[in-house]
Amino acid sequence: MIDLDAYLARIGYDGPREPTLATLRALHGLHPARIPFEAVDVLLDRGVSLVPEAVDAKLIHAGRGGYCFEQNDLFRRALTALGFAVEGLIARVQWMRAPDDPPVPRSHMALRVTIDGQRWLADVGFGGCVMTAPIRFDCADAQPTPHEPYRLTDLGDEVRLDVQLPGGWAAAYDLSKAVQREADYEPANWFNATHPASIFRKVLLVSMATPQARYMLTNNHLTIRRRDLEPERHVLGVDDLGHALETYFRLPVEAAWRPVLERAVAAGAHGV
Repeated sequence: MIDLDAYLARIGYDGPREPTLATLRALHGLHPARIPFEAVDVLLDRGVSLVPEAVDAKLIHAGRGGYCFEQNDLFRRALTALGFAVEGLIARVQWMRAPDDPPVPRSHMALRVTIDGQRWLADVGFGGCVMTAPIRFDCADAQPTPHEPYRLTDLGDEVRLDVQLPGGWAAAYDLSKAVQREADYEPANWFNATHPASIFRKVLLVSMATPQARYMLTNNHLTIRRRDLEPERHVLGVDDLGHALETYFRLPVEAAWRPVLERAVAAGAHGV
């Protein structure tokens, strides 16, 4: 189900292949540093296929990124090939939403990995706030990662993932504890890729998390958050936007992307 050697080369991993916590941590740190979060194909009306061959052709061999279903499906198959016990889960995103906002559909994929009887939350596909290390699934304490601390709060049938930002704790998503099958993700993927209410249909979102910094692009607004430094913010024109996609996010920008970049600059000029 995956060319494991090609995947490990893509993320720059050449370490042990035993299914240990050390291996999981190493892979979890490298994946979001090498494979960017992006949904350019949605803005191009190309759709997003979850067929493993299509995901691998795009994220491994074409040097592209993807959004949560592509990212975490690829990570799940790589972990499974290495001998990890992995379960797919689904979440309702709460990021940047007010507590009294109406509920939105469950539209985010995450993973639960069991190692020596202990369960871990793994997620390499949550955009600008992606985790860069797994955290213990059955623990309510704040847990450090190479970037921000995270915590999980039990809500009964769900657990809430929070991230600690400079202004305090912020909700990321509410994660169902029920194991999902591959077919369960198809409706949510369809919503993300085609529904007019999907943010991926309206905004150019690209992000990457390296050991040194988080890089976040929202339309033509680029934010670079280096550790212990004030964020850098840049407003980009069309040509600079294409250059940023290639330089910061290592994406192979195509000529066909230019209308998307032009719309992103226009939206950014109107404060979107």
